[in-house]
Amino acid sequence: MTRHLASAAGGCALWLMLGSVQAAPLAPEVVPSPPERPAELTPPPPAEPAPVPPPRPPELTPAPPANVSAPETPALPIPPPVPPSRPADLSGEAALTLKVAAPDDEACRVRLKRLGASFEPLPAIAEGQCTAPLPLKVTALADGIALRPAATLTCRAAEGLARWASEVQVEAQRSFGKPLAALDLGGTYVCRGQNHDVDAKLSEHAFADAIDVMSFTFTGRPPIVVREAVSDPAEAGFLKVTRAKACTVFRTVLGPGSSATHANHFHFDERERTAGHRLCE
Repeated sequence: MTRHLASAAGGCALWLMLGSVQAAPLAPEVVPSPPERPAELTPPPPAEPAPVPPPRPPELTPAPPANVSAPETPALPIPPPVPPSRPADLSGEAALTLKVAAPDDEACRVRLKRLGASFEPLPAIAEGQCTAPLPLKVTALADGIALRPAATLTCRAAEGLARWASEVQVEAQRSFGKPLAALDLGGTYVCRGQNHDVDAKLSEHAFADAIDVMSFTFTGRPPIVVREAVSDPAEAGFLKVTRAKACTVFRTVLGPGSSATHANHFHFDERERTAGHRLCE
């Protein structure tokens, strides 16, 4: 038993000795210092201080603000201008009696005389919506070509008829060797609707701006009547050529084949259309 106690006491002493050895602190590790900066890499000290900018000139220095007073009242916006009052002659009953001045056609009449036409002015036409402020009564064209009956036309339409008749005269001499003596007309100014329909739009005849040619009379040969079926080749060719020439003068050209109402005459007028469009049928 004594041996066992001695062994135990020895073991305890050994354990205490080992514990004391393990608990002893370690010496701290010494960290090496960095090398000094080489002299060639060290910037030299500045030789002189940095320059200072000159002071601002007095003339460029803004003046101190004046004594600040109370804020001004903002200006009111300017109202838009008021249009002038309507003239008295354009208001009420005065406006109903206002008349538009007729266009000046003096230059046209000069040209018409140079074309050899015989004409005289007529009083202004005003039958409801049928109007012609400066109509002319045209009795003959160049080379003594008679109009039967006399035509009541605007100067513009009369000038077109005179220019076309001069072309017809050339074609008459070429086709038959006989001069044109007269144009037989079916109507010029007539206050009516298109195609004689009372409910239709007004015809250009209602403005003295249209001509209906029924036949051609010559000196020394029978007349040629405008119709659809012409047996004589020379007469058929004459009607075809004169109709085509009318398309270069008038804005509207109608005749046999275009409609039943134009089967026995040529219709010419000066109706203005959009973009200058012409109707040649």
